[in-house]
Amino acid sequence: MPPTGIPQFQRLFRAAASLDVDKDDLKRYDDFVDGKIHDLLLIGQAHAKANARDVIQPHDLPVTKGLQECVHEFRRLDEAIDVESLLERLAKHPPLDLAVAEETEGRLPELAGGLTVALARAFKLIDTKLKNPHTEHWERVTRVFDLLL
Repeated sequence: MPPTGIPQFQRLFRAAASLDVDKDDLKRYDDFVDGKIHDLLLIGQAHAKANARDVIQPHDLPVTKGLQECVHEFRRLDEAIDVESLLERLAKHPPLDLAVAEETEGRLPELAGGLTVALARAFKLIDTKLKNPHTEHWERVTRVFDLLL
């Protein structure tokens, strides 16, 4: 799981968007972050190939202005992302054609944090009164991110 534990996961969602999440939300959250990081790497791979490089560099990742702002907000929240478990889950995906630069790999936890902030805030955009996301909220928010990332 990206946060170091359930309390950190809950604290991060509370700080980012005043949402109450529980351990049942953790699997959906893990799947979301894992999938979006993999998507970013796939596009990064395409950018690296288009530029005739065999390593995915940080500038190859499609980080939008909004995602970058969420990364900055995540840093301000001062939460930690468990790098090892994130990388272990990414390793379970089909292998990429290109290597991932060490600098790029080092950036993934902050991107996961930025995605978490963006995810929490997206729940509030979909339903401003939402306090505890349910399956239908997770499905809607995931579909929105699938359209954009």
